[in-house]
Amino acid sequence: MSGPLLQVSQLGKSFGGVKAVDGISFDLAAGELLALIGPNGAGKSTTFNMVNGQLPADRGSILLGGQELVGRQPRAIWRLGVGRTFQITETFSSLTVVENVQMALLSHDRQLFSMWRRAADHRRDDALSLLMQVDMAAQADRPCSELAYGDVKRVELAMAMANQPRLLLMDEPTAGMGPQERHALMALTRRLVAERGMAVLFTEHSMDVVFAYADRVIVLARGRLIAQGRPQEIRGNREVQEVYFGSGKTFEAGTLNVAAVAGDRP
Repeated sequence: MSGPLLQVSQLGKSFGGVKAVDGISFDLAAGELLALIGPNGAGKSTTFNMVNGQLPADRGSILLGGQELVGRQPRAIWRLGVGRTFQITETFSSLTVVENVQMALLSHDRQLFSMWRRAADHRRDDALSLLMQVDMAAQADRPCSELAYGDVKRVELAMAMANQPRLLLMDEPTAGMGPQERHALMALTRRLVAERGMAVLFTEHSMDVVFAYADRVIVLARGRLIAQGRPQEIRGNREVQEVYFGSGKTFEAGTLNVAAVAGDRP
């Protein structure tokens, strides 16, 4: 792997007197999957939203390929090559699969959708190529409303790649999915990382997914970064185990889904 694509330094955000994110620093290289984990209220979503520009940082720096992201609007950050998927899937259920991707391409090309110019006329071949990469080209003309949930997640991934991202942010990508769907989606993500050389920062409650697919893991608790390292190092970290479970429990089979242990609260 080359040097860091993303460099986060002393990032901080407070809400009133509460420090949601308290001076965290980490980096991420191209071609790497980095998992951002922590119990509820750890500051994961706040960190994501600052990298994405949806929340302004109070202090610190976020460099993408040497360009400062702090102070930029989400649209500007998206155009610099930052894609994102959401815990609650963001697709147009009334449109077909390929039209959803074409809408993302319209946005990337700074063209407005109107009744005079149908989305179905815009870069259909490019949209189909993106769908082929996520194994959804065969369902291109089906309405999104008819798809299984795991397939909708694949469509959202294709949409997130419409801007040819250097960095992809995935917020709880496997939420609501069964074990087989979870692993299929993350195996697909790893394949795309290898093919495109992009970096992925993802949050995840299911520790089986984290330990199976992340190259490195960073752990937040109460807004602070308490551990970082390879998955096996994090699995055996006593402080991380205590943050999640209290004393006496570990990240072993049967306790890997933290949402089930800690309660999956918004």
